[in-house]
Amino acid sequence: MADIRNIVILTGAGVSAESGIDTFRDAGGLWEKHRVEDVATPEGFARNPDMVLGFYDMRRAAIQTKQPNAAHEALARLDELWGGELLIVTQNVDDLHERAGARRVLHMHGTHLNAWCTACDVRSPWTGPLIDRPPCPACGTNALRPDVVWFGEMPYEMERIYASIRRADLFVSIGTSGAVYPAAGFVRDARELGVRTLELNLERSQGSHWFHESRQGPATQLVPTWVEETLTGLGG
Repeated sequence: MADIRNIVILTGAGVSAESGIDTFRDAGGLWEKHRVEDVATPEGFARNPDMVLGFYDMRRAAIQTKQPNAAHEALARLDELWGGELLIVTQNVDDLHERAGARRVLHMHGTHLNAWCTACDVRSPWTGPLIDRPPCPACGTNALRPDVVWFGEMPYEMERIYASIRRADLFVSIGTSGAVYPAAGFVRDARELGVRTLELNLERSQGSHWFHESRQGPATQLVPTWVEETLTGLGG
């Protein structure tokens, strides 16, 4: 690991699954068996805002009852001790990375614990419900929506993510399906730049063939082991 200085880590639903947070592609449909088109698109929100707000109110309340697991804690330890550049790019909209202690975190799909005002474009910390149309803390307008990137919307801070991948020596994907773009394409971008790549996932993802190495198993087992290897310089 002596040649590894800058690391980009992509995390997906598999990191939080062992904390009791539903994965995106669980059997039985999306989360509470709602269709993607109904609860995760701007068009769905326009058609039935009460259903969408109620859905996200439930998710927002639920994640506040969950706790970080060993995978989150291991990544937070890496964040604390790693002397080079480190960026944890997460597709997850929970705050378990931060609650575990990680600071170098980028939520490319937004977060349940923010509300976005579509009137003034301010994002405010938010832990309560939105279905009653509370006023925006910044402008007072009743135009808040979940600060979550829906299908058809652009993920956040893509230029920063690509810049970090260009500087990286190692790209690690943890707990992702390899099916949701643009995140699923990061490994290919890294490979084309000559960046070393590693996958840690419960099973091989759709993009496993792009990785130099792919390890299978629960995140709470794989991630602490890999972090220990990395910090001690014993990684393969």
